[in-house]
Amino acid sequence: MCFHFAMKELRVWSGCIVVALAGCTTVPETGRRQLNLMPPTEEMQLGLSSFEQVKKETPINGDPTINALVQKVGQRIATVAPLPNAQWEFVVFESKEANAFCLPGGKVGVYTGILPVTKDEAGLATVLGHEIGHAVAHHGAERMTEALALQFGGRVVDSSLSKSDPRMHAALVTAYGVVAEVGRELPHSRLQESEADHLGLIYMARAGYKPEAAIRFWERFAEYNRQHGGSDGLSFLRTHPLNEVRIKQLKEWLPEVQREYRPR
Repeated sequence: MCFHFAMKELRVWSGCIVVALAGCTTVPETGRRQLNLMPPTEEMQLGLSSFEQVKKETPINGDPTINALVQKVGQRIATVAPLPNAQWEFVVFESKEANAFCLPGGKVGVYTGILPVTKDEAGLATVLGHEIGHAVAHHGAERMTEALALQFGGRVVDSSLSKSDPRMHAALVTAYGVVAEVGRELPHSRLQESEADHLGLIYMARAGYKPEAAIRFWERFAEYNRQHGGSDGLSFLRTHPLNEVRIKQLKEWLPEVQREYRPR
């Protein structure tokens, strides 16, 4: 019985390995190999439909000066970002949240709450470069692929332990969930954030913005977090890198990225 179960699981995992190998892609610029099983057309359609929903639910800013600035910086970043078939759109949303985003397909949202922190074009280029970096690296599709893999792993663990002591079974399944989140999901999220930082630094430099401005922005953002009650917390439980780690990495990438700088 155990032998047949083991052979069945082996066949399942062998099939998964074949699918995984077929779904391996390479992130531009960084060269990192990633597992991404979502077709680009499907990923883009999700981005387009999600953006339309955000526009219906969130007030749109109508200030011509603010919008002109976002359009100017956004288009400069878009011209150097390798995102095939992108339908670029830059929208400023009225929100106190200090944030921005870029959905698959080149749909970019900027919340007015981030503008006092960006301060100038280079600061805004830092934010838009970072967010567009997420889209170029297909981080959303990668996370969805990973979620499916972890879900499958949980089912395998649950099935393989189904005949054990109920209390032991419940404890081990719970332990799998904790290990999956802390040991895989959160570190991977931090990896993607660092990768977006790196890509954003490259794109802002190619678009004609001095990359060292990114360090000044993240220093301002760290101070903004402190003033608004934010906390870095325990680094291994965070989805984003610690601010000090992020700034240290940016400084390490500067010599390489400065070669990409094209003044305009």
